[in-house]
Order: sequence, then structure tokens, then C-alpha cells
Amino acid sequence: MTGPAPSLPLRLADGRRLERRYRDVLLPDGILCDHAGQARLLPRYFYEIESWDQARDTYLSPHFAVAEFIHTDVREAPPLRVFPRYIPCATALLALALELLRDAAGTYVHIGANGGYCSPRHARVGGASPHCWGTAANIYRIGDTYLDTHEAIARYASIVREVLPTAWTRPLAPEHDRTDDHLHIDLGYVVSVPREAAGETYGAKLAGDPL
Repeated sequence: MTGPAPSLPLRLADGRRLERRYRDVLLPDGILCDHAGQARLLPRYFYEIESWDQARDTYLSPHFAVAEFIHTDVREAPPLRVFPRYIPCATALLALALELLRDAAGTYVHIGANGGYCSPRHARVGGASPHCWGTAANIYRIGDTYLDTHEAIARYASIVREVLPTAWTRPLAPEHDRTDDHLHIDLGYVVSVPREAAGETYGAKLAGDPL
């Protein structure tokens, strides 16, 4: 543990120093391979959430509380069905991206169950899903519109491309790696290392001089 973040009331946790039961499901600094066989480095630093009350009361952006990113069911690994729970630090970047979508849509954006952070041991995770980085969201409803038709998903996917040009939206189709009942948005394999994170001791193996 490294202590609280400067202004966020969540404790910053070094995943490599957590209890074994958490390390086994979070796989900090571990490797997952994507569908193209490319190795992706998993996050090391997480925010610790002590309770549902804290999750509901703590906002990562003006309109998105932590609770919206940890709504999972029995498909999540058992250690992450109870508290404390952990989310990668990059989840805060996803919240900011969803704020832009909310502003553009002019209404509420709803994340589905199992549609925020999922650990690498979540039963529905296949390979290197950006959900394991805390940088993907499955949106099932925007305002009063349920995203369960091609037209609705395509409409809001177009808005995402306008306001988040570097984000990726899953193609529309019923196949397992596509979507027909929600809008999948992800920012890729982003690893966030907060300034207050301990990091590593400087050594010759680190190329170049420190800035």
C-alpha cells in the first residue's frame, strides 16, 4: 500500500504487495495475450474500495461513481465479490471519456452489469480484454434509449467516434466477438501509474538518465 491519492478518497494499492488471493485474480504486472497473439502487460496499481457506500459516494468524474464500474455478478472471481475490491487506476481515464460521451449525448449513460472492470479471472474474459485494464465499458442504455437495435448502437457509436476519436467501438453483429445488445467502448491497453506510486528503485538497467 502507498496511502491515499492526493484528492481521491481511495487508497492506492501496489498490486504486487497485496495478499496472495488478490494477486492471483488481479495478476498485477502479468501478461495476457490478445486475439492476435500479442502480449499485453496488465496493470500494477489499483484503487482500493472498502465498501459499497464508499463506491457509491466516490466519483471518478462529475457523473460517474466508482460503483458503476464494479457492478459484477457470480462470474467475477470470488475475492472480488466482497470488499475490499480493486480497480485499475486507468478506470479514472475511462470515467473522463464517458463524461465526454454524456455531454455529447446530452443525457445519462448507463454501464451494464459486468460491463465495467472485470478481473483477468472473470469467467467471461477471453484473452486480453481491455475490461481487465479498467478501460472498457459496455453501455446498455443512453437516456431512455436501450442499445438493443442496430440503429441505436450505430447512432451512439458514431457519436463516440466524433468525441473520442482514439476510442474503439465493437463492430455490430451477433458473433461472439461482436455486439448486438450494447455499445462496447474501449481506450485500449492503458496502464496508469499515479505520481504517488512507489515505482522501482533506479538502476543501470533503466536506459538513459532520469529527467
